[in-house]
Amino acid sequence: MAKGGQSAAEAFRVKPGSAVDLSAADPLAMPVGPRSRTSAGGDLERFAAELDQLQEALYAEGAGGGRRRVLLVLQGMDTSGKDGVIRHAVGMINPLGVHIASFKKPTPQEQRYHFLWRIEREVPAPGRIGVFDRSHYEDVLVVRVERLVPEAEWRKRFGEINAFEAGLAESGVTIVKCFLHISAGEQRERLLARLDNPAKRWKYNPGDLDARAKWSEYQRAYADALQQCGTEPAPWHIIPSDRKWYRNWAVARLLLETLRDLSPRFPEPEYDIEAERARLLANDPVR
Repeated sequence: MAKGGQSAAEAFRVKPGSAVDLSAADPLAMPVGPRSRTSAGGDLERFAAELDQLQEALYAEGAGGGRRRVLLVLQGMDTSGKDGVIRHAVGMINPLGVHIASFKKPTPQEQRYHFLWRIEREVPAPGRIGVFDRSHYEDVLVVRVERLVPEAEWRKRFGEINAFEAGLAESGVTIVKCFLHISAGEQRERLLARLDNPAKRWKYNPGDLDARAKWSEYQRAYADALQQCGTEPAPWHIIPSDRKWYRNWAVARLLLETLRDLSPRFPEPEYDIEAERARLLANDPVR
């Protein structure tokens, strides 16, 4: 449990079937957890060892034939911090057990297939933790706001996404979906910081201002996606993200709680431990 007795999952989770009003969600909220950057940093240091052990157990479980895996989906407006979460929260986990996929504008090849085709190819293997930097939700967000497909098409995709995620859950995938919620004012400051820092200018894209000009439309599109595709097997979590340190803490805590709930166990060996110990000692060339 997070401080105050409430889990991060409970604090940030969008209740399936409930209406979503992002204008009422405070990007500076701190419903649970630390109240300072220093305290959050201390928590992350404490999380690291447990996350590492749980991830290794999950990986070993998969190597032993288990089906279970975790998929962390990160969505948010430009500058909301998807890269930061991957670096500071997911970065505490052994990279050998992590699969990261970043979904940009579909390539000509990808556009020839169903919109979920490229997503299915990146679902993590058993024992792995997968991370989607953007995801299949781009196909009910960008295509809607930019009017790339008819309304009937993107509305149909809500049901297709729900069916897809339900199938993943049935196959052993635990889905953790996070909407990194920032304010328009905070986005402006982060974009300005990119322009002011020569080491960050490569991250600035003039096209970001085109999307920013449609802020209200994107907020409505996100609200609909969170409401239409927040299900029991794949709920959404709204992560207050104006404070970077709190955002990183929140996602790391969600990941830790998810792995704790899964409680992966190292598989029992199928060989006789004592017999193998005796063989090793009897045939040791060092002696």
